[in-house]
Amino acid sequence: MVTYWVSLLAISILLYVLLDGFDLGIGILFGLTRNEARRHAMWGAVAPIWDGNETWLVVTAVILWGAFPAVYAMLMSAFYLPLVVMLSALILRGVAFEFRYKAERMRWIWDFSFFGGSLVATFVQGMTVGALVEGLPITSGQYTGGDFGWFSPFAVLCGVGLCFGYTLLGACWLIRKCDGVVKAAAYRQVPYLSIGLLVFLIAVFSFALAENLQIMHRWIERPYLLFFPAIAALAAIVLAISVERHRDGLPFYMVALIFLSAFGTLAISFWPYMIPYVITVEEAAAPHSSLAFMFWGEGLFVYPLMLIYTVISYRVFRGKVRATPMH
Repeated sequence: MVTYWVSLLAISILLYVLLDGFDLGIGILFGLTRNEARRHAMWGAVAPIWDGNETWLVVTAVILWGAFPAVYAMLMSAFYLPLVVMLSALILRGVAFEFRYKAERMRWIWDFSFFGGSLVATFVQGMTVGALVEGLPITSGQYTGGDFGWFSPFAVLCGVGLCFGYTLLGACWLIRKCDGVVKAAAYRQVPYLSIGLLVFLIAVFSFALAENLQIMHRWIERPYLLFFPAIAALAAIVLAISVERHRDGLPFYMVALIFLSAFGTLAISFWPYMIPYVITVEEAAAPHSSLAFMFWGEGLFVYPLMLIYTVISYRVFRGKVRATPMH
């Protein structure tokens, strides 16, 4: 049961990062253009699916709360302030989705809300991951760092890096879904965003190895762990080729593969810890009876139904976005 739930948790995090990641990235790109036709097309590329993407954040929180309550309690205590900011930003961009087309004179407010909410939510998510990698001040299972114990230059670096990563995902999604000037602009943006993401990944990887000798020894003793970085390097090469040759279908999948490789690298670097060097998966798990009870509800029915719904929704809204007089 513990293996089952930690697997579902990993899948939920990955799905949220990849699916909500690209629409948050498009929100950031949305603020970098003033052309209304381009904004219209960018909006249409995510309008049918954005709210379903955010559902995976809720699933992640529910699994943590039910299956790994100790980790949930520590993370909520440590990240209460940044999580409130992130959720407020997500709510703001959600309201912007509903109000933008109804507004006329005040549309600029909702444009800025969509951009600002996307940027802030992305930055906070990256900063949270950076604080976890660097390590949280936890004593006897209790967070002792105060309101800003999670804040550090490295956490800020991770926040900026995730902004590059999500924006790259968003640009590749626009390549996949749009035509004309929107697609051409996305093709121009991908090389710059890729360089920014590459610099960030190298910096984070080097910091993690330098600051955590235990991780360095693990990588030296087990060279096969380089599998994930090797996959990321191969995906980066294919991404460069596909962008150069204008293969619309490949860039998004290659960036998704880079994210998957980064997640795998992070996971095997700290395994079996859920919070690095504080609590392991086995220690964090709820009693077997609780895990089994959850299995018959969320694990057996809700989770598979959500996966099926996600697949069907992306199947229904496949293909390029076409402009219509009404929307």
